[in-house]
Amino acid sequence: MTVLDETPAHVVSLLGPLVSAEATAEAPGTALEAGDLEQAVWVRLLERLDDDGPPPDAARWVKAAVRAEARRARRTAARELPYRHEPADGPAADTSGGPERAALRSERRRVLRAAVARTPGNCPRLLTAMLSPKDPTYREIAGTLGISQGSLGPMRSRCLGCLRRMLAAEVAAPEHRGKER
Repeated sequence: MTVLDETPAHVVSLLGPLVSAEATAEAPGTALEAGDLEQAVWVRLLERLDDDGPPPDAARWVKAAVRAEARRARRTAARELPYRHEPADGPAADTSGGPERAALRSERRRVLRAAVARTPGNCPRLLTAMLSPKDPTYREIAGTLGISQGSLGPMRSRCLGCLRRMLAAEVAAPEHRGKER
């Protein structure tokens, strides 16, 4: 099958079934779907048409191109590492970590609750409501505290700032590495 002196539309109609069949046959062994593999081959064909012109034996070229793209996809998939999701509390929140991690989680919660209790004014009530496992809405928190929903955001900001300063004072400042300025 030659595609010499053919229009692009004729090349696509001529090679379409072959590219589709080859891509469908190779796709299960790759990390790509058949359509993605097919699209990669069409891109390679267009690059080839721009650089060297049409291949003299189009059927052989399509088979080789599909296999080359499939190999590339397999190599890429073998090098890629899956994203390792860390829980929101970081690695210490992993429940499969055993008693050490459970103790660290418990200690972190205890320190946070103690700091929340030492905050001034209505902050302990607000922060306790926000830390609730029920995950209440702003409307529910405002109703519980007896304040307007509009003042909840600024109050939350002030309370979190206060809590942040309290916790930062309790944590030792990291030492400088290298030269001190």
